[in-house]
Amino acid sequence: MQKLQGVILDLDSMGPESLDLSCLLNIAEIDWQIFDATTAQQAALRVADADIVLTNKVALDREIIAYAKNLRYIGVLATGVNNIDMHACEQAGITVKNVSRYGTASVAQHTLMLMLMLATSVNHYNKAVKQGAWQQSEQFCLLDYPIMELAGKHLVIVGYGTLGKAVAKLAEAFDMRVTVALRPGDTRAGTQSRRPALEDVLPRADFVSLHCALSPDTAQMINAERLALMRSSAFLINTARGGLVDEDALLHALEHKQIAGAALDVVSTEPPPQSLAIVKAQLPNLLITPHVAWAATEARQRLLNIAASHLDAFIQQSKPQ
Repeated sequence: MQKLQGVILDLDSMGPESLDLSCLLNIAEIDWQIFDATTAQQAALRVADADIVLTNKVALDREIIAYAKNLRYIGVLATGVNNIDMHACEQAGITVKNVSRYGTASVAQHTLMLMLMLATSVNHYNKAVKQGAWQQSEQFCLLDYPIMELAGKHLVIVGYGTLGKAVAKLAEAFDMRVTVALRPGDTRAGTQSRRPALEDVLPRADFVSLHCALSPDTAQMINAERLALMRSSAFLINTARGGLVDEDALLHALEHKQIAGAALDVVSTEPPPQSLAIVKAQLPNLLITPHVAWAATEARQRLLNIAASHLDAFIQQSKPQ
């Protein structure tokens, strides 16, 4: 039996050095061609003869899909499928399978880490020690920057799927008070939902953490108007999608101390250009990590294992009975 031709377009995006790839490579029916990365210009040629394509972030649009005459299956090594022309795949009879719920623990952990770093001014104190401020202190400790307890603080969560619920559980373990707000565009407003409107809870929030999908309703949901509703002591955390936040409005709010600080794992363009203002800004009350909330080794391995199981199931179901 002739083997299927499989292509992995951007394996380096998975950090493969720390992963066991055998779950994919041991699928006996596939001969793999593996690329570390693939540009938009290279994609069509690389998938031209493929039966199976795995991609994380490489976009497969209608033209590329039409060029891949043998393509039967696209495995997305992520939850989002916005890089795939789903309508074109449906028309061509191509199965598309993504991977969900692989990184819940990793993202929730990262969210709490950012929250703790903001609450305890960790970056400030680490910098102070490295610059010798502690060593020169007249007291045994250094108390130059504010430190707060999470216990008793009010966390507002927007987006209460698997990730939002996991973050709420961890926050409650710190004795935080958690409120789930209606995301913009939620059709359950009013008597159909006990969740308060976001505008109603922002003035009472100590922390606001975003965990909803990016859609026309949620795009730039954190804008100048909503930032103005927040306390000057409040913090914003975004580990979901960069497009949820109006970055210019956030920069203005941070620079003018309308809010106390923000921590972002995502920005509007990734990877960001050197000119992106939110990344270029040197603000002491802004933390940015490079879209790594999902990327614990265990989570990435789990993603690969699930992707392999989806692919193997497709192959077995496609075999003649």
